[in-house]
Amino acid sequence: MLSLFRRPRYKEIPPQRLAALLDQKRAILVDVREADEFAAGHVASALSVPLSRFRASALPVDGDKPVILMCAAGRRSAMALEKAAAARPDIDTHLAGGLTAWRAAGLPVVAG
Repeated sequence: MLSLFRRPRYKEIPPQRLAALLDQKRAILVDVREADEFAAGHVASALSVPLSRFRASALPVDGDKPVILMCAAGRRSAMALEKAAAARPDIDTHLAGGLTAWRAAGLPVVAG
């Protein structure tokens, strides 16, 4: 039975909070969109790890910095969180609304 009040399985972080963490160098951002999407525009400090090649065990570990996943709108990053669950249970957060929400918040994107 579907519950309308079911809590999300993973955490979501809003764009402004993520931007603050990145400015303070207190998080690692992993973009799971494909290479062509990443090249067209991405968050400056993001690492590109396309979902098609995603392996949580290969993601960086840097002290107590959380690894936060993102994609275009949140669907693929949620899929990556599912893949990460067994190998890296510490990876449990993604950007709410993805790059679409990041841009809507007026936050910077770089190309290349």
